[in-house]
Amino acid sequence: MKSSVIIFPGSNCDRDMDVALKKFGFINQMVWHNDSELPKSDLIVLPGGFSYGDYLRCGSIAAKSKIIKSVINFANSGGLVIGICNGFQILTESGLLPGTLIRNDCLSFLCKTVSIRVENNETKFSNKYKQKEIINIPIAHNEGNFFANEDTLKKIKDSNQIIFKYCDQNGEVNEKSNPNGSIENIAGITNEKGNVLGMMPHPERATCKITKLTDGENLFKSIYEFLS
Repeated sequence: MKSSVIIFPGSNCDRDMDVALKKFGFINQMVWHNDSELPKSDLIVLPGGFSYGDYLRCGSIAAKSKIIKSVINFANSGGLVIGICNGFQILTESGLLPGTLIRNDCLSFLCKTVSIRVENNETKFSNKYKQKEIINIPIAHNEGNFFANEDTLKKIKDSNQIIFKYCDQNGEVNEKSNPNGSIENIAGITNEKGNVLGMMPHPERATCKITKLTDGENLFKSIYEFLS
C-alpha cells in the first residue's frame, strides 16, 4: 500500500506520521505543498502542525496550496484522505469536510492525552475498533473547537458521519469531558461518502508501547485492512 504525507511550511507531525504509516506496512512518500501532482497513492495524509504559522485562519492558506487541488480531485474520486489536527482544519477550509474549527473555549493551547469514544466503527478508518470503545489519544491544539450550524450538524448526524467524541474514562460524553468546547463533543468526522476523515486527536502519537499509548494503532490497521 502506498501513502503520501503532505508537508506544509509549519508542519510538525509529518515525520511522526511517516513513522506510524511505515510501521503498519505503508510505503510512504513525503510530498511538498508546492508540488502540483500527487504520486500514485492509496492514502493521502494532511498532518498536524501550524501550516503557514496559522495566519488568517488555521489551515486557510494551506487550503490554497498547489497540491490541494490534486488532493481534492483524489478525494472526489473516492481516494482515502486523513487530516489530523491542522490537517482537519485544512480539510474544512478546502471544503472536503463540513463545519469549521475555532478557538478552544478555554482560550488556551491544550496538550494532553484525552479519552474519546468510537461512535461509528463501520468506516474505512475505524473498523478495527469496537462500537462505543473508549480509547486514549493525545491532543495538541489551540483551535480544536469543532463548530457547525444547526442544518450542517443535522446532516452530519443523519449521515452517521461522527466517528469520535470526547468522553471521560467511563465513556460519558458531557461538558466536563469536552476539552475544547466542540459542539456535541465531536473529535472526528468523515465526509458523507466516508472516504475523508478529519480528527483533532493524534493517532500517530498513540502507536508506541514504550509510551504506553497504543490506542491509535487500530486506525492504521483499519485503513490497511480496508485497502488490502
